[in-house]
Amino acid sequence: MAIKIYIDQGHNPESPNSGAEGNGYREQDITYEVGRILANLLNSNGNFETRLSRPTPTTQLGNSNSSSLRIRVDEANSWGADYFISIHTNASTSSNVNGTEALVYSAPSVASELGEDIVRRIVENTGLRNRGIKLRPGLYVLRKTNMPAVLVELGFISNPRDANLMANDPELFAQGIYEGILDYLSLS
Repeated sequence: MAIKIYIDQGHNPESPNSGAEGNGYREQDITYEVGRILANLLNSNGNFETRLSRPTPTTQLGNSNSSSLRIRVDEANSWGADYFISIHTNASTSSNVNGTEALVYSAPSVASELGEDIVRRIVENTGLRNRGIKLRPGLYVLRKTNMPAVLVELGFISNPRDANLMANDPELFAQGIYEGILDYLSLS
């Protein structure tokens, strides 16, 4: 029986619910590409079945922020996903803030352990700073999913180094998420 992983590529290509921008890049383009590569990695391993929130770069979900989030969660719940991975880029008012972190509903939990493995592997693959696990019980995609959910903040789009790495080497991030999932499930 395949392990079902719902990959939520954060944000829409256009408003509503478009993402952050920085250093000439758009969050929604980076998250789309990292999610697409991650799905290919998982699908090439017979242990997994995946579903993408945005199967094409132009897929637009919902007509408001709340409906966009609800559609993603409802799809994962109705599909019966075993894990929900939401991919995002972080942003700060300071261009010096950098690194990778994962947001979860609670800790200790399955999601926090999975998130730790994912962040560790992204950091190993990219050399970015490990910002650890943060609790965000108010986030809709973490609160309303029926399965363990991890929101991965790949890096800071507001930081030139992080942004360039995410935009130009998305496979490093996808590989890190993939390896973190394998580690957590003891499949590596």
